[in-house]
Amino acid sequence: MTRWKAAAIHSLISVAVGLTAGALLLGLWYPPPYFHAAGADQLILLLVGVDLVLGPLLTLIVFRSGKRGLAFDLTVIAILQTAALVYGLAVVLQSRPIFLVATVDRFVLVAANEITDEDLAAGSEEAFRTRSWTGPRLAAAELPTDPQQRNKLIDLTLAGRDIQNLPRYYQSYVSDARNLLARAKPLAQLRQSAKDLRPLEDWLRTRHRKEETIVWLPLQARKEDLVMLLDARTAEPLGALSIDPW
Repeated sequence: MTRWKAAAIHSLISVAVGLTAGALLLGLWYPPPYFHAAGADQLILLLVGVDLVLGPLLTLIVFRSGKRGLAFDLTVIAILQTAALVYGLAVVLQSRPIFLVATVDRFVLVAANEITDEDLAAGSEEAFRTRSWTGPRLAAAELPTDPQQRNKLIDLTLAGRDIQNLPRYYQSYVSDARNLLARAKPLAQLRQSAKDLRPLEDWLRTRHRKEETIVWLPLQARKEDLVMLLDARTAEPLGALSIDPW
C-alpha cells in the first residue's frame, strides 16, 4: 500500500466521523435555525477541519509500507486525532443552546456555558434545573415584583448575570403568553424596518399563513440576532427567521 492510498483511506474514515459529528450538531445540539445564530458553523468548520487534515496529513507523512514501528506511529496518530476531536466536541457542547427564554420584549438564546451550575440548581422547575441535550427548552422569565428581589436582580445584572441566565426566575412559557403578545409587533412594522424580507416571504409562502395572524419579537443569539414569529392569538413560537430585528 502506498502512502497516498493510506492517507486516502484515513481521509474517508475522517469524513465519516466528521459527518457523524455534523449530524449530532444539526440534529440534536444546534437544531435549525440556531446553527449559525449560535456560532456553531465556525465551530464545526474548525472541528471538521482539524479532523480531516490532522490525521490524514500525518498518515501521509509517516506511512511507508513495511516500515518498522509503523503500527505504533499510526496508533499515536489515531490517539492525537481522537483527542483533538474529543476536545473540539467538548467546546461545542459547552456552547450548545439549552434555553430559549422569553423575557420582557424579546427572546434570548441561552448557551450551556452561560448558566452556572449553582444557578441551574436553583431553577424554579425540574425542567429548568438541567441542561438540555436536544435543543433549547422554551421558558419565560418575568421580573420579580418584590422590591428586594428586584434589587438583588439588578446587582446580579451588574455582575454579568442577567435574568435569562437565572433559571430561578423562569416560568412556564404559556403563563406569560399574554404579556408577550402585548409587546409583540405586527409584520407591517417588520416590513418597514427590515432590509431583506426574503426569509419572511419564503416562510409565508410555504406555511400559507395570513400576515394578520402573525406577530414577532426579536431573538438575541451569540452571533446573529433573529426574528421570532409568533401566533397572534396564542403566542406560540412559529419559527425564527434570519432577519435583523433592529
